[in-house]
Amino acid sequence: MDRQIRRLGFAFVALFALLFAQVAYVQVFAANRIAGEPANAARQIRAEYSVERGQILAADERTVLAESVANPDPNSVYRFLRKYPGRELYGQLTGYYSRIYGFNGLEDAMNPYLSGTAPEFTAQNLTDILLGRPKVGGTVLTTIVPSLQRVARSALGSHQGAVVALDPGSGDVLAMYSNPGYDPNPLSTGTDEQIKTAWNTLISDPQRPLVSKAFQELYLPGSTFKLVTASAALENGWGPDKTWPNPHVLNLPQSSSTLQNFGNEICHGGTTTVTMAQGFEQSCNVTFGLIGLHLGAERLSAEAHRYGFCPILPPNEVTCAEPTIPFILPWNSGRFPESSYFNENLPKVALSAVGLDNDKQNPLQLALESAAIANGGLLYAPRLVTEVRDSAGRTIKLFDKQEYGRPITPHTADQMRQMMISVVTSGTGTAAQIPGTIVAGKTGTATNCGPVPNCSVPPNAWFTAFAPAGSGQTPTIAVAVIVLDGGDLGSEATGGRVAAPIAKQVLQAYLKG
Repeated sequence: MDRQIRRLGFAFVALFALLFAQVAYVQVFAANRIAGEPANAARQIRAEYSVERGQILAADERTVLAESVANPDPNSVYRFLRKYPGRELYGQLTGYYSRIYGFNGLEDAMNPYLSGTAPEFTAQNLTDILLGRPKVGGTVLTTIVPSLQRVARSALGSHQGAVVALDPGSGDVLAMYSNPGYDPNPLSTGTDEQIKTAWNTLISDPQRPLVSKAFQELYLPGSTFKLVTASAALENGWGPDKTWPNPHVLNLPQSSSTLQNFGNEICHGGTTTVTMAQGFEQSCNVTFGLIGLHLGAERLSAEAHRYGFCPILPPNEVTCAEPTIPFILPWNSGRFPESSYFNENLPKVALSAVGLDNDKQNPLQLALESAAIANGGLLYAPRLVTEVRDSAGRTIKLFDKQEYGRPITPHTADQMRQMMISVVTSGTGTAAQIPGTIVAGKTGTATNCGPVPNCSVPPNAWFTAFAPAGSGQTPTIAVAVIVLDGGDLGSEATGGRVAAPIAKQVLQAYLKG
């Protein structure tokens, strides 16, 4: 009799273990596959909204960028609603979480952690099942400094454009703001009709607020690309004091075209020769067109690609399959043609050396260049997320800083730093001067017309800088700014007049703490 009871007991234990294994398999291991079945789409949406999705926090661990709150309607099938307290201030970073249009931004990139379905949550999910506890997603901690993000928005004001600020020593994204932005709340809460109306309003807006000008759009870099051209010259042994001819205009080889300095001026007072440092300080196109021609396509392309510009082959290939430098959000890294593109077209080498033709970048790409120079030539990939914590506050995933490469040597970085300082002290970027702080920078003013002749559209204004930049100092912030269509100066805009004052505000605010 005892033997039969024991056998029956073992049988019950085995059945219970089998049942538990099946439940665990369905709810944990096979959850994603089952949820992906088309027939389960509506059920899956309701299931997702029954989970308290994790928060997205700023670097101060207090400022909430995204959170789930209990639905005040007890009769709704959606138990939680997604809220974005910062509205458009962080919208292009957090993205939206919509029951109709899915998700993007960090809501998409970090979804397995926010929803608690990542492998790191397996043990916690099994424990929750056993104890009957509700499932709670993980908390995502970002690198964003809220006060600096607000300064970036305020400094940009009503201008269309973007501001990016990085920590050169880690690649941490301190601020990243684009105008116009958008508020994710209307896409995440409300009736279906209200959500659809909000969506249609956003996608029909010609200013494309759903697309960030900070890291997704691409623009001609103009004279900010001289950071790359000067780096290539220095890396190939041509020092800052090497002299170059200083004609009024540069007659481009193999064509009747010419290259002129901004405003058709003669570089550095009209002397017959000019050093690279002088040409850099005054942002002389003729000087850097000559340098580009002497460098040649292969060396110029190689340096651009070391800085993370994606190699392309125009005119057929105009963008890259994926960014060269990794980033947690989908972004368009800068692009620069492969050397073979220039084989039979030398004028384009000169144009590319001054940031025209098929050169393209955005503020994130430019900020990475400045950060590499500030960091002694070592370039870190941009980092937006540092860690993920579970509902008990335990760190379950760390995102370490990631070296991308070394586009220039420490010696070249130091030479670039000194030339960039002269831009701010006595060149085209004096509007970025900060009393008591040495700032290194570079201006840029780029046509906004593409190949259209006699175009009257105002130019885009660029500026990039890092600080503190004094000898022996460790720079703690690198900034890049673009103002589209000349800002409030229209066709009279330059990077030094429009974008440099914006960068100054961001630098000054961060350095003051």
